[in-house]
Formats: sequence, structure tokens, C-alpha cells
Amino acid sequence: MREAFHEQLEDLFSDLAAISREVENAVHYATNALLSGDAATAEQVISADSQIDMAAEKVENDAITMLSLQQPVAGDLRKLVAALRMVSELERMGDLSVHVAKIARLRVPEVAVPESERPILAEMGRIAKEMVGAVTRVIDTRDVEQCKELESMDDDMDRLRRQTFTEVLSGSWTHGVEPAVDIALLGRYYERIADHAVTVANRVVFIVTGEQPES
Repeated sequence: MREAFHEQLEDLFSDLAAISREVENAVHYATNALLSGDAATAEQVISADSQIDMAAEKVENDAITMLSLQQPVAGDLRKLVAALRMVSELERMGDLSVHVAKIARLRVPEVAVPESERPILAEMGRIAKEMVGAVTRVIDTRDVEQCKELESMDDDMDRLRRQTFTEVLSGSWTHGVEPAVDIALLGRYYERIADHAVTVANRVVFIVTGEQPES
């Protein structure tokens, strides 16, 4: 019975890693749609979110069933509780990718991001994608050392977020109110994806060590 339970636990984390890979794709394609004004790609991201939601619901149901039937303790209980929290973070990251795609779609046939701001948003999208990729590896390997990599990437994201504010609020901003609002929202979306990625990594640290990392 215990061996079967541990196999179910591993399957649960495999499902979490699969969701993380889907989120990585969502971030990647949402950024592409944003920077190119590609409505079809934006729609692809928006439509695919239902698959992430269904996969997340399955993980939640499986974890709750395992909690109720197996009544785990110690490390096993820690894994199940962490899995329930992690899947919520991953689902939210998918939702944030949809928000990016919706801004891209809203401005078609124009490109939502002014040309001068595209390098910053492209870098934010790149970092967000890399962070989700790192989350997938961390879920697969439970390597605590890899979790630390996300902290430095999150610092880079925060720096870029501040840079977008500086540019939008500067006296030299000539693109008008609508693009300024878009940039502010997009910066927030990418920053939150990064924050959720760090939180998921911290859940993995908790699983392995039983300790919450210092924020």
C-alpha cells in the first residue's frame, strides 16, 4: 500500500511538472504575440489556458483524494500540502500569460508595445520563460540549489519593472496614455509570474528540508 502511495505521489509531481511546461509555453507564445501583434498566437494562448486549468483541477482532486484516503504524516503530508499550493501558483502563472495575450489581441492590428519599449518587454518575457523552465526542473529534480537561481532572476525582473515605470513617467514619454497603461499592466503581469515562480521553488525547498526559505 505504501509503495503504491509513493508512486501516486511521484505521479502527482510529474503532473505538476507537465503543467509547468505548459505554462512555459504560454509565457513564450504570449510574449511572441505581444511583440509581433499576432492575433492568432494570442488566441492560441488564451484557448490553451483551459487545458492548464483542467490539469490543475486533476492535480487538486488527486491530492485531496490521497489526503483523505491515505492520511499521510511527516514528509508525505508535507509533499501533498505543498503540491496543492504549487498547483495554484502554476495556474495563476497561466492566467497571467493569458492577460499578456489579451493585451496583444486588444491592440491588433497594431503592436501593443511601442518600438522603443520592446527590448525591455522582450527581456521581461525571456526572464519569465526562463524562470518557469527553472521551476519545471526544480519540480522534477527537487534540487534545492537550483531554487536559488530563481532569486537572482527575480531581482533582474524587479529591476526591469522599475525601469518600465521610469520610462513611462519620464518627461520624454511621447506614446500617450493607452500605451503607458499597457506597459504598466504588462510589467506587473511579468513581475507576478516571476514572483509565483519563486514561491513554487520555495515550496520545493520546504518539501526537501521542512523549512520555509527566508523571503
